Amino acid sequence: MSVGTKGLETVELDTFEDERLVDELKKAKEELFNLRFQSATGQLESHGRLRAVKRDIARIYTVIRERELGIRATPAPVEVPAKAEKKTKKAKAADDAADAAETKEA
Repeated sequence: MSVGTKGLETVELDTFEDERLVDELKKAKEELFNLRFQSATGQLESHGRLRAVKRDIARIYTVIRERELGIRATPAPVEVPAKAEKKTKKAKAADDAADAAETKEA
């Protein structure tokens, strides 16, 4: 990677889902805008950062396009196990009472 890069390597981008790639792209474009603004006003300290951010943007676009073409695999979505609903004492007592009423009727 070049000196000013954020550390967005292609291997790391492969693990991101599509929504996260779009978010990273938005952040990179916003940073590029700010850097260009700083450059125009003479406040930019590191001109190499402009080049690094442009490369990061190109890298993200490449990963997105390769996924569209089927060249690069899209990561499988990670399933989050559903949490068991926590019931209050009153709700538990009501469920127990309903269960007891059902067993009496049967």
